[in-house]
Amino acid sequence: MVVHQEYGEQFKIDTFEKLMPENAMALEKYLASGTIKGIGPATARKIIDKFGEETLSIFKFEPLRLAEIKGISKDKAYEIGEEFNEKWEVWQIVSFLEQFGIGANNSKKVYDALGVNAVEKIQENPYILVDIVYGVNFNNIDKIAMQIGIPMDSDYRVKSGIKYALLIASYNGNTCVIKDNLIEYVQSILEVDRDLVEDNIINLSALSEIHIVKYDDIEYVFLEQLYKAEKNIAERLIVLRDCNNVKFIKNFDNEIKKHEKKIDIELSEKQFEAIKQINENNVTIITGGPGTGKTTIIKCVIEIYKSHKKKVVLCAPTGRAAKRMTETTGEDAKTIHRLLEIGKFEEDKLGSIDTDVSPVDADILVVDEMSMVDVFLMNYLVKAVYLGTKIIFVGDPNQLPSVGPGSILKDLIDSKEFSTVHLDKIFRQAAKSKIIVNAHNVNSGINFIGKKDYEEDSENDFFYLNEVNQDKMLYQILSLSKDRLKNYGDYDFFSNIQVLTPTKKGKIGTKELNKYLQQELNPKTDEILEKTYGDVVFREGDRVMQIKNNYDIYWEKGDKNKLSTFEAGTGVFNGEIGRIAKIDNTDKQIEIEFDDGKIAWYAFSELDQLEHAYAITIHKAQGSEFDVVILAIPQSSNMLLTRNLLYTGITRAKKLLIVIGSKNLIEFMVNNCDTKKRNTGLKIRFETI
Repeated sequence: MVVHQEYGEQFKIDTFEKLMPENAMALEKYLASGTIKGIGPATARKIIDKFGEETLSIFKFEPLRLAEIKGISKDKAYEIGEEFNEKWEVWQIVSFLEQFGIGANNSKKVYDALGVNAVEKIQENPYILVDIVYGVNFNNIDKIAMQIGIPMDSDYRVKSGIKYALLIASYNGNTCVIKDNLIEYVQSILEVDRDLVEDNIINLSALSEIHIVKYDDIEYVFLEQLYKAEKNIAERLIVLRDCNNVKFIKNFDNEIKKHEKKIDIELSEKQFEAIKQINENNVTIITGGPGTGKTTIIKCVIEIYKSHKKKVVLCAPTGRAAKRMTETTGEDAKTIHRLLEIGKFEEDKLGSIDTDVSPVDADILVVDEMSMVDVFLMNYLVKAVYLGTKIIFVGDPNQLPSVGPGSILKDLIDSKEFSTVHLDKIFRQAAKSKIIVNAHNVNSGINFIGKKDYEEDSENDFFYLNEVNQDKMLYQILSLSKDRLKNYGDYDFFSNIQVLTPTKKGKIGTKELNKYLQQELNPKTDEILEKTYGDVVFREGDRVMQIKNNYDIYWEKGDKNKLSTFEAGTGVFNGEIGRIAKIDNTDKQIEIEFDDGKIAWYAFSELDQLEHAYAITIHKAQGSEFDVVILAIPQSSNMLLTRNLLYTGITRAKKLLIVIGSKNLIEFMVNNCDTKKRNTGLKIRFETI
């Protein structure tokens, strides 16, 4: 029994074990509950009446005899028996797996991988769990393996340690590890001889579970999935690049000039060159910072190819990035996931590379925010593109790299295999924005510039508050969020203001900031309903974010009575932001309206998919833009305080940016350009094709 501060005494369960029914009465209740598809209360009664105490034996050993019951065919009997026995076996291993820190939710996965003898197989080699359950605690499994007598120098143990080390590296964005570094790390965690590690690297390589690639006299080691993904990407892109340029348009210079006039723009020399490169090449990369004209190029490309009856498709890695693309171009843009109709796949694995994807029906495919695309998403994308489709990759390599492994945009540029246009000129109008000027300065290693350094007609869109004390920083954040910014425009927190910070921890981290901001902007009242989930209070009116991909959740958009505007579908994805419209304690669900107009309903049991989004990390904001950004920079880990993080944070603001942090800390970030280099193999793959 525990005492909850709000609800009083409660019963808290640490562990549980499900005992399968064994006598006829218990078995009837179990079957009548609807656990087994195709059996309801009436059929359950018939089965028990027919077989009595033999029922369990019938299900386990003679399931086809269930066809003796009226209404159950032989095929149905087989299906029922198979499902019953699968559930039975799964529950047998639940309590066994608990000692490894593996919950009941993963028991089915273990059963699917190992079958009916799962327990015996795990006892023989507990390390197989590392391959089956993504994110499992290796140290915990290693400790139990030692307890049940697995020797320290067991090949099972060393092979698993090698793959675990490569997995840890992938969490940090690497697709490979230098072999010598890998050996040293595995030695340190397993306390075994170097020769033993080297032998097992060779064995794993022979089994194709890992791959060793020599480049510039250095050996790199890859996990199988990452090696294959990068190999697929390189090979497919070269094929796409070298196939016939069937979308080539003649007299293209005249076409560009004609559409310049039509959409009333004046292209720079670099922009003109970029659009020509798109016509002359099947694969083109366009890079540049804010205000350098990437969007203008996309608009012009859309107009030119549409006038020639070509289908232009736009996509981006996240929902917010796709929404922004739609707003800036006036054309519909989709997330890459939705474009490829990837659907649901197991995200708790390192990354499947064999999931089926829908081919992309496009003459021209424009992919924005390429710096966010990881190796797995890129692998899906390139295999979905038909030969002859022109691909335009657009992005800013100076922003934060993808959350998942890989460094796709940078590697594509560095490979020099594809036509690449770097836009480096800030356009006259953009140069009036202090946000854009400071973003470019930071990217060049220059600190925020003073008032006298701007042009006379510069916009009043950038403010810097030099604060060291975190209590004072908090005061500034809260007062700016509440009403101070009304002096600068029609700004309301829930409509167009977002607080960003580098970290989740501490007083100026997202966890604490969200509590303070909720209290200030959406305080508890008798009229507002709320729901407590763990130590988080969700309240009607709260701003929230989806923090994991949910492919199944149903949503609606628009007016049901106007079919032309109504849309329904499934899937809400990591990073999507919305507000809690309603909490329904009767039906135990929360209704959320997302920024793109989708309305979705979450059962109370699904609230682990949501967190407050009054303040979010800069990483989570990547690919999004907000009218107003309050960017708070507290003292934090030096690994976080990098130039590209500051640059990414600054470039999230469209109309107004307020940076709060100490002068010394900002200077440190501007100078800290030694961002952790990712070990990747895509560039190597191009050189070895």
